[in-house]
This record gives sequence, C-alpha cells and structure tokens, in this order.
Amino acid sequence: MHRCCHVIPDRMQHSIPRQERAAAKLEQTKAGRAGAGAGAGAGSVPGEAGQHGGRAGQHGGRGSTGGGRAGGGRAAPGTLSRRPRRSVSAAMAGRQRQRLLLENAEQLVLVCGRREPYLRRDGAAGLGVLRAASLVVGLDGCIKAVGRADVIRNQFSEATFERIIDCSGKCVLPGLVDAHTHPVWAGDRVHEFAMKLAGASYMEIHQAGGGIHFTVEHTRKATEDELFTTLQHRLGRMLRAGSTLVECKSGYGLNLETELKMLRVIERAQKSMDIGISSTYCGAHAVPKGKTATEATDDIINNHLPKLKELKLSGEIHVNNIDVFCEKGVFDLESTRRILQAGKDIGLQINFHGDELHPMKSAELGAELGARAISHLEEVSDEGIVAMARAKCAAVLLPTTAYMLRLKQPQARKMLEEGVIVALGSDFNPNAYCFSMPMVMHLACVNMKMSMNEALAAATINAAYALGKSDTHGSLEVGKQGDLLIINSSRWEHLIYQFGGHEALINYVIVKGKVIYENGRCETMSSY
Repeated sequence: MHRCCHVIPDRMQHSIPRQERAAAKLEQTKAGRAGAGAGAGAGSVPGEAGQHGGRAGQHGGRGSTGGGRAGGGRAAPGTLSRRPRRSVSAAMAGRQRQRLLLENAEQLVLVCGRREPYLRRDGAAGLGVLRAASLVVGLDGCIKAVGRADVIRNQFSEATFERIIDCSGKCVLPGLVDAHTHPVWAGDRVHEFAMKLAGASYMEIHQAGGGIHFTVEHTRKATEDELFTTLQHRLGRMLRAGSTLVECKSGYGLNLETELKMLRVIERAQKSMDIGISSTYCGAHAVPKGKTATEATDDIINNHLPKLKELKLSGEIHVNNIDVFCEKGVFDLESTRRILQAGKDIGLQINFHGDELHPMKSAELGAELGARAISHLEEVSDEGIVAMARAKCAAVLLPTTAYMLRLKQPQARKMLEEGVIVALGSDFNPNAYCFSMPMVMHLACVNMKMSMNEALAAATINAAYALGKSDTHGSLEVGKQGDLLIINSSRWEHLIYQFGGHEALINYVIVKGKVIYENGRCETMSSY
C-alpha cells in the first residue's frame, strides 16, 4: 500500500499567525526527512507504480524533466509526515467549506506529483498511483489535498463538503486532454469513407473537390447558431468520453469572415460550457479556391492576423494558438514560416500540422521557431525528432489519422527514446470521426507500440503541455484544477484496455470539482 499524506492548502499558509506558520513549516521539514526512502506523499512521483500499484518510490528511475529521480528521496514541499499532528492550519482547513470529497479510491492516478510540466519516456514509466486514497476539491475548483483515505478523513470534517462520492472499488484519474480537434464545421463526409475504402488517397479526394474544400463550402453557408449547436453536441460527446480539456481549431472557412465566425462559435462554447477549451486559429488549413499559396499567405498575414489581433485586444475573441497545414500542394515550408512567425508576433502559440503526408522538415522549422507543439509527424526525419527533443516541442500524435488514411504509423517509440515530449489527440474532424480519447490511447498502444503508462501520460500531462496548460491541468496535484474521471474498475488500465467501451466504464466526469456527467448505467465490476 502506498503511503500518502495530507497537504496543507496553499491559501491557508497566509491566513494564520507567523508562529503557527513556522510550526507548520517545521512539520513539513520533518516530513521531508521522513519521506526519504519511503516514497510518501501526495506530491511525489512514485517509481514503477502504474501497473499494480506497488510501493511509491520503489524503483525510482530518471525524472521527467532531466533533473532528479522520479521516486523516493525527499517528500515534495507541502507534505506532512505519515502520522501528522493536527496543526492549527490543518484544523482550519478541516472547518472550511469544500466542494467535493472523493473517498477511498482503489487506485488514484496522480500521473505527476512534483509539478513536472511534462513527462518524457522514463518519467512516464513510473506514473504515480496511490491505493486506498482520497482527494479534496475546494470551492474554487482546485485540488486541496490528495492522500491516504484515513488521513484525509482525520483532517476534514464530513460536514464541510458539498458532495462526497464513495470511490470504493473504483479508480480516479485526471480528466483527459485532447490536444488536437477540428470540431466546428457543417456538412457530412460519410460518402468519402467509401472512397477511402476503395483506395482513394487523402490528396486524391482533396483534388477532386472533396476533403477540406467540401466542408468549407458547407461551413460558409451555415449560420453561427447552427455551428454552435453542432459544436455543443460534439463537445458533449467528448466530455462524456472523459475529455475535460480540448483544443478547438477553426480552419473550414479560409476567408476572414468565416474564420472569425468559427472563432466566435468557439468563444461561445468557452463561455457557456463546462469543458475546457484551447482555441486555435487555423486559417491556413488549405489554399482557398481561386488563390495561390502565396496569395493566401499574404491575405492571412495582411488581413486575418491584424483583425485577430484587434479582436484579441478588445476581448471579443480569445485565441491561444496558430496552426498551418504545412504540406505539398498546400502551404510550403517558407509560407508556413511566414504565417507562424506573424502569428507568434501577435502573441499566439505555435501549434501546427507538419510532416504528415510528405517529409517537409516541419519539425526542424517548428524547433527553430520555438513551437509549442507539432501534430501528425508520420513523415518526420530523424533530425527533426532530435530537434524537437532539444527544443522541448511536443509531438502531438494522432493515431486515428494513420488508421483512417492507412498511413504509416508515427515513430512514437523512436521519439520517446530520443526524449521527445509525446502527446496524443483525437484529430476529430469529418475525416476522423472519433470523440474518444480512450480509443485514441488504445490505438496508440496497439499500433504505435506505446505502453499504457506512456499513453496515459500522453493524453494527460503531455497533452496539457502541448496546449500550454500543464500548470493547471493533466495531473492530480494540489493547486491544479479539479478535473477528474471516476471509472468503474479497480485497475486504471481498463480505460485503455476496453476499446470502444468507455460508455459503460466511465462513471463520473468532473470539472472543477463539479460532477458534469454521471453515468447511471455503470455497474460495479467486482471481478476487476
């Protein structure tokens, strides 16, 4: 059984007298000594604990950010000893109103415990898993404590919680993060599936007037309300499949008017829905009909981006990222460079499509420009992999795309071995109609030879890093947002193992400590 400890809520530290803060600090220092070799606390990253919930810190292993060891050693700052005294600050915390208590989980998957912004291969090998553990979310929607169930019970009064969920026999995991989606569009391209099955390639369909251009035509005709209604439905399905943070792209407008319409739709969803959204301008998704790539590039730089900057400054639209489809027959390397640099100049994070169908040296370009992430990468070069690892540029791999288009698989194992930060996304779009990150993780394991630990890290902390959100999302750590899943199994791996069956497995989806989805059809599966 893992040893785990209550964490003093951060905001309590400033509300108690100096002498009491000093006493709490002394207890934390003692905890650091006690934690050495014991692998304790709610803030540490245990060693090989992912498969069977072995002792935290048992095997250690290299840390995820090139620094210290992942397991054992000193307890993380903010933890108390295994049998903590009930300090004044802890007593005050126990009397404060809290939003949610998840109690006595069979497994509680931290993913990280030392505020790592991402996990490389060795860090992902030792995901932190606690047994017989509880978690507290405060009224502000952030995690206040993670630890052994009996210790948490001793520190908090039951009357302080708005809701208590008994997680006996169940697993608690971080909400999943989908790092790449195209969810705003109109029209139906199911007919193209038959063309693909008959052997037509992506570019053959594209050149025949299908693909992106087909969707662009229908999206331009759709009203903002129509697009918003379909977006709500799609995001709702993603949420029910366990995604609590998703990236949402524009890109089916290709003219300024429709691109802004799509971004306004995403803005409405950000303000009205519980699911977290990272918004991406993707006006360079294809070259509009009647224009050359150079003309389209000039239009984006001279018209689209200045208007976007104006709307960002006014607060009308909040956009986080800029994307370009860097590909033969679309935007070449130099056009991509110009657009990405112009977007970076107005404060957008670079997160783009690269090296998907042909080797374009997109990875090398992204590393040079300081890109946060590059997606697809089926045709990435060895030099590009090394460059991305050095630049800490995340590789957002999309197993559904390689599956649907019968492309060769991205070199996930080589990327992991070279130290690339590997993330996952669904690539939800008319060409890859998949809402389910559990299915994406399954495909990553089977087709890309990732381990289940690596896949979960890629769909949580690393996907959050790809969106610039790993300081608030992607792991169950004190201070982070309380986005969680409860699954009806005593082993977390069932979330990946049961492909296509998440509807019967995911019991609760929780955002900021509030239950957003509760699946009443779930039945306890005691045989697990």
